[in-house]
Amino acid sequence: MAEKNQTQYATSKVEDADETTANINSKLINPFRGLRLEQMKEKVAAFMITTEIDEIYSELIHKGAFLAQDSEAFDHPRTDGLRLKPDERRALEQEDPVKGNKWNQPWIMYALVGCCSLGAAVQGWDESAVNGAQIFYKHAWDIADKKGNDPGIVGLINSAPYLCCAILSCWLTEPLNKYLGRRGTIFVTCILSSATCIWQAFTNTWWHLFIARFCLGLGIGPKSATIPIYSAECVPANIRGALVMMWQMWTAFGIMLGYVAGVVFYNVLDGDSARCTNYNAVPPPSREMLLSVECSLNWRLMLASPMVLPFIAAAYVFTLPESPRWLLQKAREGKTVNYSKAFRSLCKLRHSNLQAARDMFLMHHLLDGEEDIKQGHNRFFELWSVPRNRRALIASLTVMFLQQICGVNVLVFYSTNVLSDNFGGATQGDKKALLGSLGFGILNFVFALPAVYTIDTFGRRNLLLCTFPFLALFQLFTSIGSLDRFSGSTTQTGLVLTGMYMFSVFYSPGEGPVPFVYSAESMPLYVRDLGMSMATATLWFFNFLLAVTFPKFEDAFTPSGAWGYYAAWCVIGWFMILFLVYETKDLTLEQLDARFEIPTKTHAMWAVRDVLWVFRYYVLMRRGEKRPVLSVWTEDENELDTERPLRRKMSLEETEKDE
Repeated sequence: MAEKNQTQYATSKVEDADETTANINSKLINPFRGLRLEQMKEKVAAFMITTEIDEIYSELIHKGAFLAQDSEAFDHPRTDGLRLKPDERRALEQEDPVKGNKWNQPWIMYALVGCCSLGAAVQGWDESAVNGAQIFYKHAWDIADKKGNDPGIVGLINSAPYLCCAILSCWLTEPLNKYLGRRGTIFVTCILSSATCIWQAFTNTWWHLFIARFCLGLGIGPKSATIPIYSAECVPANIRGALVMMWQMWTAFGIMLGYVAGVVFYNVLDGDSARCTNYNAVPPPSREMLLSVECSLNWRLMLASPMVLPFIAAAYVFTLPESPRWLLQKAREGKTVNYSKAFRSLCKLRHSNLQAARDMFLMHHLLDGEEDIKQGHNRFFELWSVPRNRRALIASLTVMFLQQICGVNVLVFYSTNVLSDNFGGATQGDKKALLGSLGFGILNFVFALPAVYTIDTFGRRNLLLCTFPFLALFQLFTSIGSLDRFSGSTTQTGLVLTGMYMFSVFYSPGEGPVPFVYSAESMPLYVRDLGMSMATATLWFFNFLLAVTFPKFEDAFTPSGAWGYYAAWCVIGWFMILFLVYETKDLTLEQLDARFEIPTKTHAMWAVRDVLWVFRYYVLMRRGEKRPVLSVWTEDENELDTERPLRRKMSLEETEKDE
């Protein structure tokens, strides 16, 4: 079996190499590989003619071109007379992974990062704004039954933005970006987010709030796709991965702000008074009273509170440079002046003009490669038909699906409702429940911080495998605590709070940040935008599905059964990760191609043997056993294995054979 795999995949990389996925992607990794000096000069001359950039930058573009071909091009004396200036050399030294400081960037870069962080925080705040507000408006609109349990209509209101994302707004991302640019899209979607948040505060019927929240999705969908693209196209490659991670971290921060707003606005006017919250009184408070300013201003402010951050982001996004890559795309459509605009944009975003020239020269030719590939390939078909692409897509869809089905956004949307009954119900437990939810939000943000370090050291797959058993365990805590036998007791409160808080502790460094990072890096470059669109649509669809079904789940299966359902999915998810999700830590784009060339069956067999080794080594203390290694065929000596590598094989073997 091992020999068959080795022969099959070695042949596919040597013969007919022009048609392999790895060779397709190599055109998008370094289009200048193997070119001679004369050929590079010809490319520079053609570039200067095409872009119509002023001739005073000719020498700069030449130096940038050779750096794009080889980062060590100026480490030795050259025969063409090109030399680096001292300030150019110092700027390049900052990029050195050992001696440099990758965080030493121009201030405008950090202003851009700040704008992107605001956009991520808006995303989280939009999610959690309804958490506290719904404990009031469901009574004002009489969409709660006598027990105060939420019928499906509350879930429909909560899920409205994500329904819009799944069926409409995600598909508007490309036309908005095409005609408005990255900054224009961010501006429009932030204005939409602010306007719809204010709109929510002035609604007086449940269906009116549903429409307002559905329109909120018009701001959420394109913004969530555009901001990561904008930051990725502007920042240097050496900090790009960290910024992808920042998206999830600041989303968690926004979720926390939603809980803070719930606590802060809870006592506004008479919103928490007995005359406004004694829903069991005879007669109960009238609809007119519950919708009056005195009784409803608190929850209206909770719904409107997320308007602040998108307004700030919209106010200063046009002070930032436009995406150089987007400008280059527009220039290729005939607007040649955009070449100069792209160069000026890069000059603002880099320490030296040399770095800007290098990056622009590379971007220009990468776009050439992408267009050539798109003309020769059906990208949607190859996303599924090419085994390497299909495995990466399935792995990405798996982690996106599991991020939702583990139940995290049920806690984001409904934690206050869940805790309210444990703390004594309406008029007694709502304020305590809001404070309990705030604790969940704080932990969700704080424990996302370690992932900035662990995601690149411990590994994506390892983080998921190590955290998912705990997600299942603590969802089970919440399930047991929700049993009727513990109703109203301190035991119930302790179990539910422990389950919620510890779930957040293990979710935030694992399943929280990994899906977006994994999906962004695992796809081949020529199908990455299409693959990411499918992954993001999957995320929003299941976000909608969870929000709309949880209230009915509680009614049909009891709260305990509902939480037990999510605990079961965490167990199933662990096996899905074990068999379907490949490790991508510390792999170059070429190495990722080789890693995903490994058949799923081979990967699954290795995964089972690796789990058995872990059990024997760490539990049974059999220290003499060798760990199985997943080894792949590569074109050079850069092996992929994190343990002891076996050279030039695609097989499942024990490292003992390599002794």
